[in-house]
Amino acid sequence: MQFLSEKICALWCWTSYQLMNLAPVFSLIARLYIAKVFLLSGYNKISDWPSTLYLFTSEYDVPLLPPVLAAVLATIGELGLSVGLALGFKTQFSAFGLLVLNIVAVVSYYSELVSSPVAIHDHIEWGIILCLLIVSDVHQWSLDEFLRGNEGKEQRHA
Repeated sequence: MQFLSEKICALWCWTSYQLMNLAPVFSLIARLYIAKVFLLSGYNKISDWPSTLYLFTSEYDVPLLPPVLAAVLATIGELGLSVGLALGFKTQFSAFGLLVLNIVAVVSYYSELVSSPVAIHDHIEWGIILCLLIVSDVHQWSLDEFLRGNEGKEQRHA
């Protein structure tokens, strides 16, 4: 019986180690997936600016901000932060900014979203992934790691 428990423990340790090696892959997939969602949203806003302004003045109820400023900030945020997230540049900052945009979108457009369970589900899914990217310490395959690596090299040579 002890032999079997040692084998199970060894298998569990090996499996855990292999899964940890896949963490950078899943982090990259999550970053690219979320970046695509927000990049497309920002692109849609900027490509039809009159419609965007109409939506922000007539449909969306963004709290605390004038509609035009909210439209500009949302568009800049979606485009800039999604590019940062895709590249892995200031990953946690980019993910946090997109999480704030996601929350504001839900609050601002909740009356319409509540009638579409799929839309609410999407926002919840994006929020969960963004939260995981914020708290995750997986930075391989990112610009953050590349820059951190160069800083480390410079410090070693100094």
